Amino acid sequence: MDIAESYVKLVLAVGRHDGDYVDAYYGPSEWKAEADSKVIGLPEIERRAQALLAEVADTSTLDPGRKAYLVGQLRALGARVQMLLGKRLSFDEEARALYDVTPPVNTERHFQDIVSRLDGTLPGSGPVSERYVSHRNEFVIPPAKLDGVFQAAIAAGRERTGRHIPLPPNESFVVEYVTDKPWSGYNWYQGAYRSVIQVNTSLPIYIDRAVDLACHEGYPGHHVYNALLERTLVRERGWLEFTVYPLFSPQSLIAEGTANYGIELALPDAERNAFEREVLFPLSGLPPSRVDEYYAIQALVRQLSYAGNEAARRYLDGEIDAAAATLWLERYALMAPTAARQRIRFFDKYRSYVVNYNLGQDLVRAYVEREAGPDPDRRWKVFADLLASPTPPSALSDGVA
Repeated sequence: MDIAESYVKLVLAVGRHDGDYVDAYYGPSEWKAEADSKVIGLPEIERRAQALLAEVADTSTLDPGRKAYLVGQLRALGARVQMLLGKRLSFDEEARALYDVTPPVNTERHFQDIVSRLDGTLPGSGPVSERYVSHRNEFVIPPAKLDGVFQAAIAAGRERTGRHIPLPPNESFVVEYVTDKPWSGYNWYQGAYRSVIQVNTSLPIYIDRAVDLACHEGYPGHHVYNALLERTLVRERGWLEFTVYPLFSPQSLIAEGTANYGIELALPDAERNAFEREVLFPLSGLPPSRVDEYYAIQALVRQLSYAGNEAARRYLDGEIDAAAATLWLERYALMAPTAARQRIRFFDKYRSYVVNYNLGQDLVRAYVEREAGPDPDRRWKVFADLLASPTPPSALSDGVA
């Protein structure tokens, strides 16, 4: 059995114990059938993973990038197995073990300073969080208009991505609207350049989420990332380890980081505002004259991105309970109570995975801009190369504080 096959079968074996672990699989059907036919105990999986890790580390025949990728993935697999066996890791320990990163720490004062700046920007009086939620509620996409708005945003992301990245032939995805999920959107990659993208409609969907979800889940985000990996690494190079995607692994830092950075790459602020004013606000029935007002406030709110990470750290480390974490998210992430409670569900299910979104985005942005400089075309080239490569998170970190 070669290294790639051994790795894939180990990931599938862990998936029998953890229903969230295997995010996508499109490899040989007989490997999946074998995994489904029996359950391998977690201690045995751990033993096999350590043996395979030693084999990968000792081999001199693997491409260096491929080797580094497999080492990182296998270390994370071992850590996840230990967690399933009952080992408790702190938020920071877990992020390092699973995603190959050390999350930054921010103080309550840091977030309070940003909230104070919003105090003078938001209309009305009273607590900033309540005023922000009230203001944002004026920019909800009506449910009857949601699909039209979302499809327009997808078309814009695809057109802009296609200018710079040759997409595989016949790539496509379908969009489904679902409810009662701990996430706002999800891409389920099917293989053969196809995805299913699900959008959670349990909570209000604000106008900014149209572009965010279309680009993050679709173009140039997860759908493009998975399609390029399939074309470049699986079909062209025969690296079958990429036919499986273990969610709790360093690969997710790259996946989520590129998906979030892809939003700003496809639609930089000025271009995005123009597109929203000319297309999305009219489609939503919202006043185009308020685009600049809305996104000026959103720019400040984006600076509170790490407030959610801090809530997760304190909650998962047992420093605060769910009620206190919910209040923290309302106060410093400016979430409505229902959205804050949904985010606690996300913490419970995915734990330190939250670092992949904002820290991943910051690492990818720094890497692309360091490698490409200010030239937009060059940035797209570096970004596309990153999507189609086995780059581990540690390779992105130089130059990021």
